[in-house]
Amino acid sequence: MRQPPAAGLGLGLALLSAVTFATSGTFARSLIDAGWSAEAAVAARVGIAALVVAIPAALSLRGKWDVLRRNLAAIGVFGLLGVATAQVCFFNAVRYLPVGVALLLEYLGIILVVGWMWLVHGHRPRRLTVAGSVAAIAGLFFVLDLTGTTGLDPVGVLWGLGAAVGLAGYFVLAGRVDAGLPSVAMASGGMAVGAAVLLLLGAVGALPLRATFGEVTFAGQRTSWLLPIVGLSLVAAVVAYLAGIAGTRILGARLSSFVGLTEVMFAVLIAWLVLGELPTVVQLFGGALIVAGVALVRVDELRAPRPEERPEPRPTEPSLS
Repeated sequence: MRQPPAAGLGLGLALLSAVTFATSGTFARSLIDAGWSAEAAVAARVGIAALVVAIPAALSLRGKWDVLRRNLAAIGVFGLLGVATAQVCFFNAVRYLPVGVALLLEYLGIILVVGWMWLVHGHRPRRLTVAGSVAAIAGLFFVLDLTGTTGLDPVGVLWGLGAAVGLAGYFVLAGRVDAGLPSVAMASGGMAVGAAVLLLLGAVGALPLRATFGEVTFAGQRTSWLLPIVGLSLVAAVVAYLAGIAGTRILGARLSSFVGLTEVMFAVLIAWLVLGELPTVVQLFGGALIVAGVALVRVDELRAPRPEERPEPRPTEPSLS
């Protein structure tokens, strides 16, 4: 069957989001190695990105300010959980772990989405979902290489799992916000909230905000700190968030999160080419199990529900509710 044009566009946007998001860990590593705190890197990333898309966001809201008011709370939660929490935890994980390993831990968040659907919405997982969850958990065991000598820092592992919680919130919230709210407005608002909260917490001393403004090492070369900042804010934030939110609205949260799995492969490849980081064979096997397990979960959720599970038809876009 020929794929509908809208679905093709959604798929392209989701893939673009995945590959641009995949660059964030590599850009951030160069800043963190130069003395930046993870919180400062995130604040700079989303703060600059929010300013870049502020004017397009305002233009998109002409005649729709009532839609913005209805969604202020949702945008706030999205900014706190899907933007600030997810990124701060991931960037802190990158301080202690290889980029690929940190991202694999973060993507366990899709398994958390399954748990959320079961516990909160009563969507009991079927056998394929259970099998996928078991495979992902087994993969986590190999990624952590608990019986080996890789010596992954447990602090980094905890940050990675915190990023998984943030990622789960990102997919849930991106698919549930009012369809009348323009994607650019949601992205700008969420990033502005995330940056404001981080700057406020930094100002009162609750979070470390450290930054240096000299040269950094990127791809083995000494360069200005502006290069990774531009990469983080424009490529890994503006393009990534706009494409991701727009793709989620076309495909729905379930399918977009499935396509988003390609971010893991892109991130490992980019970290290998730019930073020379490559997980061990055991960790690669574990990563394959995590990706396969999450893929099984997504395939199961994309299957047509059994008659007794079929929900009442709804006029709104697909969501995780």
